[in-house]
Amino acid sequence: MITTEPTMTNLFLQLGLDESEQGIADFIKGHQLPTEVALGDAPYWNDSQRQFLVEQLRADAPWAVIVDQFSESLHSDAVKRSTGL
Repeated sequence: MITTEPTMTNLFLQLGLDESEQGIADFIKGHQLPTEVALGDAPYWNDSQRQFLVEQLRADAPWAVIVDQFSESLHSDAVKRSTGL
C-alpha cells in the first residue's frame, strides 16, 4: 500500500522520474500525447510505471486525481489544437 501523499512531485518519485519542478515541466512538454492515446498506452512507460498508472485510475484510488491531472497535462497540446485555443 502506498502511504505517500498524492502530489505531482510524489507521483514523479513513484514513477522514478525527475521530480524537480523543471523535471516535471520538461517531461510534460516533451511527452505530449494525441487525444486518442490513453495515458496507460503511452509508449514511453515501462511495465511497472504503466501498471501503477492504470491501477490507480481503475481503482479510483487517492492517486487517481493526480494521475488524471497528469494525463490532462500530457494531452493539453492535442486538446488545444482540437479546440482551436
